[in-house]
Amino acid sequence: MGVEIKESAVSDEEFEEMKRFVSDYLAASVENERDGGRMRWYPWHSAEYRFNHTLNVVDLATEIAHREGADIDVVRVAALFHDIAKLEAEQERHADEGARVAREYLATHGEYPQSFVDQVAQSVREHSYQGPLEDVPLEAQCLIEADILDKVGANGAVLMLLRMGYESRTHMDAGEMVDRVLDRGRDAAGRVESDAAEGIAHQRLKRVKWFREWLEAEIPGLDERSDESDAT
Repeated sequence: MGVEIKESAVSDEEFEEMKRFVSDYLAASVENERDGGRMRWYPWHSAEYRFNHTLNVVDLATEIAHREGADIDVVRVAALFHDIAKLEAEQERHADEGARVAREYLATHGEYPQSFVDQVAQSVREHSYQGPLEDVPLEAQCLIEADILDKVGANGAVLMLLRMGYESRTHMDAGEMVDRVLDRGRDAAGRVESDAAEGIAHQRLKRVKWFREWLEAEIPGLDERSDESDAT
C-alpha cells in the first residue's frame, strides 16, 4: 500500500502574497493612528517588529507542526495572521479581530475549502488561550507554543537588553533583565505540551543560561546587583 501524499492547500506564491498583505496591514495600522499608536517607542510595538515576530512564529509553528503531525498549511497560515490585528485592536480583542481578517482574506483570495478557512480562523482566534493546551486542536496548540517560544532564548534576551536602553538602565542591570528571560523560559517550558516545543524551549533556555554565565564572568559586581534586586 502506497503512502498518500496530501496536496498543499496553499502554494508558495499564495503564501508570499499573504505575507505581503500582512506586512502592509500592520504598517497601515500604525500609519492610520494620529499619535503613532500605543507605546510605539518600544520596538516590539512597531509594525516592523510585529512582522518579524510573525515570521519567527511561522517558522517555529511549522517546525512543531511537522514534527507533531499537525496540518502544516493550517498552522503556517494561522501563524501568519495571528497578530495581524495586534496594532489596531485592544489586547483582549486582537485574536478575534485577527480571525475575522484571516477569514475575510481567505474567502476573497482563492478557492480554499471551507473546512480549511474554519480551521485557520479557529487557530487564530484561540492563539491567546491561557488554559491547558490539551483543550485546543493540535493546530492551535502548535501556534500557541510557537508564539510562547519566540520570546524565549536569544531573541528574548535581545528584547530585554533593548528595553534597558528605553528605561535608562545601565549595564549593571543586565543580570536582572536576563533573569527575567530565564523565568519566562521556565514558564514556557512548563506550559508547552508537545515534545517538539519542549525540546525547543530547553535548547533556548540553555543558550540564555550560557549568556548569563558570560555576563557574570565579565561584569564585576553583577551578581551582587542581581541579589539586591531580588531582595527588594
